[in-house]
Amino acid sequence: MEKYVETQPRDFLAVATPGAGKTTFALTLASYLLHNHVVQQVTVVAPTEHLKKQWAEAAARIGIRLDPAYSSGPLSRDYHGVVITYAGIGVNPMLHRNRVENRKTLVILDEIHHAGDSKSWGEACLEAFEPATRRLALTGTPFRSDTNPIPFVSYGDNGDGIRRSVADYTYGYGNALADHVVRPVMFLSYSGNMRWRTKAGDELAATLGEPMTKDVIAQAWRTALSPHGEWMPNVLRAADQRLSEVRKSIPDAGALVIASDQESARAYAKMIREITGQGATLVLSDEAEASQRITDFTDSTDRWMVAVRMVSEGVDVPRLAVGVYATSISTPLFFAQAVGRFVRTRRRGETASVFLPTIPTLLGFANEMELQRDHVLDKPKKAQEDDLFGEEDALLAEAEKTKDEADGGLDDTPWEALESDAIFDRVLYEGKEFGMQAHAGSEEESDYLGIPGLLEPDQVRLLLHRRQSRQIQRSKTKPAEEADLLEMEAEKRPVVTHQQLQELRKELNGLVGAWHHRTGQPHGTIHNELRRVCGGPLTAQATAHQLQARIGKIREWATKID
Repeated sequence: MEKYVETQPRDFLAVATPGAGKTTFALTLASYLLHNHVVQQVTVVAPTEHLKKQWAEAAARIGIRLDPAYSSGPLSRDYHGVVITYAGIGVNPMLHRNRVENRKTLVILDEIHHAGDSKSWGEACLEAFEPATRRLALTGTPFRSDTNPIPFVSYGDNGDGIRRSVADYTYGYGNALADHVVRPVMFLSYSGNMRWRTKAGDELAATLGEPMTKDVIAQAWRTALSPHGEWMPNVLRAADQRLSEVRKSIPDAGALVIASDQESARAYAKMIREITGQGATLVLSDEAEASQRITDFTDSTDRWMVAVRMVSEGVDVPRLAVGVYATSISTPLFFAQAVGRFVRTRRRGETASVFLPTIPTLLGFANEMELQRDHVLDKPKKAQEDDLFGEEDALLAEAEKTKDEADGGLDDTPWEALESDAIFDRVLYEGKEFGMQAHAGSEEESDYLGIPGLLEPDQVRLLLHRRQSRQIQRSKTKPAEEADLLEMEAEKRPVVTHQQLQELRKELNGLVGAWHHRTGQPHGTIHNELRRVCGGPLTAQATAHQLQARIGKIREWATKID
């Protein structure tokens, strides 16, 4: 505010992290300009229909009346201005140009990177608001990856021949964290063993987090998120346990699952009901009913909400403290927007917890929370697989979808999820990693899930160090035969040939088949019971020792029946 009042610019770009108070700043500035007769009316441009209502409600609290339902014609004298969407500007830019030409207008462009979502939107914004008296541009996340200039944003060259966006004021996550304006985020990463079938009928298996090709990572990731495996139920169970811990100190704390598509969202909501005995608020699209559901959830003390993408940006639900990143979108823009839903703080000491799969790209984003990015023009175009921002263009188009289609590129690949399990992998906090792998439901996992939800950052850091030290000590005291392969020292791991492992799997599968004929139990049920009793991952990922233990157990069952 001080910088704006001092310089009185026609255009002003404020880049501030989600949760830092961009809306409050913009409306305070609007009040100042209206009071001093610099402008006579206000136009707010928001990305979504829900945010139109949110802007109007926030403005009303400081005495500015904005019409979120305006479509055309003269505006009632009861209002100081209107709230519209970028899509609405694209439909009729001349309507809004006439309004700003007739009266001195402040235009607030919320999340201005959306003005570049399509060429027509950018041109419409330029046409509609070029005559505006003042323009305030806001954004809270990294800019676009393409090289199309964003309307009303200045670009400068720092001497290397590349033009970059120039913000008039920047307030990043690191700044806000130091000022206790936002919550620190504890990322809980979950690995696991995945098995799926390709179009050719081949069955593939992989462990999340292991070095893999891009295609295999994508398919293993989708297998983890599939409602037909055990990864999602285990992660949701852990997230609910974490939520219960947080609610001991923040009684109305809520949790959000960000899903990829409607089918998955419904399945996750069903899982939550089975796990908690309570229903979850289901938000499937950016429609009036969905908007009301978000509002109702915001004002309630309900535990869980499941949404498809639309809650990733701008929607303000301050009580959200636990999140599950259950979408296969892998761009820095979407990740920052998604995590931004959980960082809004209400009192000092609150910590956000976000659960995510062990995908290298996501872990990289989690470790770069404080990184500031500008919109770069003139950069060489790279192939998508070589460009960190390569997917962002498609994402921005998807961010505006009102129908929640499945993710485009990945879903075009024929694929069928067969099995998945979840293994607690590590905690990422303040760019550092804590913990070792532990089975879902284990005492080691519970140690990390049970960290209090109301602590100073240095206390969280201290507890994570202590939990890690305790886990390492416990691991050292385990007998070798009880340790997972990853927990055993390299020199103690048995050397087993691929052929020997194949023979052990074949023997186990044969015994499972025989047990099926004897008892009528499905093969999958038998395998799951063996894993429950003996421990360890899926058969495809089990060690020789684990396979031998299961073979011995099923023979023991047969002996008891005989």
